[in-house]
Amino acid sequence: MIRILGIDPGLRRTGWGLIESRGNALSYVAAGTVRAGLDGEMAQRLVELHAGLTKVVGAFQPDEAAVEATFVNKDAAGTLKLGQARGIALLVPALAGIPVAEYSPNAVKKTVVGAGHAEKAQIRMMVGVLLPKADFDSDDAADALAVAICHAHHRVSLARMKALAG
Repeated sequence: MIRILGIDPGLRRTGWGLIESRGNALSYVAAGTVRAGLDGEMAQRLVELHAGLTKVVGAFQPDEAAVEATFVNKDAAGTLKLGQARGIALLVPALAGIPVAEYSPNAVKKTVVGAGHAEKAQIRMMVGVLLPKADFDSDDAADALAVAICHAHHRVSLARMKALAG
């Protein structure tokens, strides 16, 4: 059994979702959203995200983590700021000695929904189908569960590729 933490980084809301994988069987453990104050300075918001994710990692002790990669959009400044939140999402599990994988938004959508350009409602629906007991408080938490599901499906092939490269 492997416990996987999926993280959907954001500056205001960072979703997290925890699943257990036993072979091809997946089960829901927990999900939630770390919220950072909108009125704080960037550094303070990052501290809040770090503290929230650190609590999640400490409470649930995942074996592996997966983070959704940032996509580049028309707003370069926004993309750079989101990259800072993503850095926190990568750093927290890494500091706890947990291996971290990264997946593009399209890879997550294709794995969970079957199409790389799925809408949020489709992701929520498929997360509910794949994890019937899932209870999530936001689209961000649903997306994080989707990231964890994606990792559960791709982790074996990633390990093989790393072994061949090393």
